[in-house]
Amino acid sequence: MTVHFIGAGPGAADLITLRGRDLIAAAPVCLYAGSLVPAALLDHCPPGARIVNTAPLSLDQIVAEIVAAHAAGHDVARLHSGDLSVWSAMGEQLRRLRALRIPVSITPGVPAFAAAAATLEAELTLPGIAQSLVLTRTPGRASAMPPAETLAAFAATGATLAIHLSIHRLAAIVDALLPTHGADCPVAIVWRASWPDERVVRATLATIVAAAADGPERTALILVGRVLAATDFGDSSLYASGYDRRFRPQSVGSRFAGGDAA
Repeated sequence: MTVHFIGAGPGAADLITLRGRDLIAAAPVCLYAGSLVPAALLDHCPPGARIVNTAPLSLDQIVAEIVAAHAAGHDVARLHSGDLSVWSAMGEQLRRLRALRIPVSITPGVPAFAAAAATLEAELTLPGIAQSLVLTRTPGRASAMPPAETLAAFAATGATLAIHLSIHRLAAIVDALLPTHGADCPVAIVWRASWPDERVVRATLATIVAAAADGPERTALILVGRVLAATDFGDSSLYASGYDRRFRPQSVGSRFAGGDAA
């Protein structure tokens, strides 16, 4: 018996890995975060599967469901939205299950920032503009932020910012970023990325609060950075005609020439 933690993706039912889909189809028990996981994914569950919406459950109740499945010898498909590596609350579940010696596996999913970038048709790391992406959030009731992890500190790097779980603090975010990024810095907010009711607002730090005034107060990602509107940036060296690389050596004397270039 194994508990398969599965990243269910950002919202669209077809943005799930083949492995994740197949694990759902083989598990007689499915626990899913009903507030964020699309119901269409449950169509992959086998006939007669026990399907439990964990949204109203406590951690103790979720673990109790898993323990009962373990006692019956049933695999569990545990679905979380997006990818499991960030803000999934998987860590506390893993700690409990390891203490109980219940086997687990982890299948990654499409994260919300990737789905939002796809909607915006944007690369978040452009040569000469930004080569790093910071995934962060602001303090909330569920989790405080470590003292060193402030928006001002991240903003000082110049990296593209993907700010999660913070749409309700948009004005405070703008105030924190204006000194480093300037009023003309591009901002995009994507609500429910990849869902049928997805919504996008593009603006600048100076105008985003007004532009997003009538937007929902949850399930949104805020992206901030010059990459969102940049057109004057250099090409990557990767595809430059003179760039010497393993699969395209540029001379007989290249260190990649010969059999190692295949």
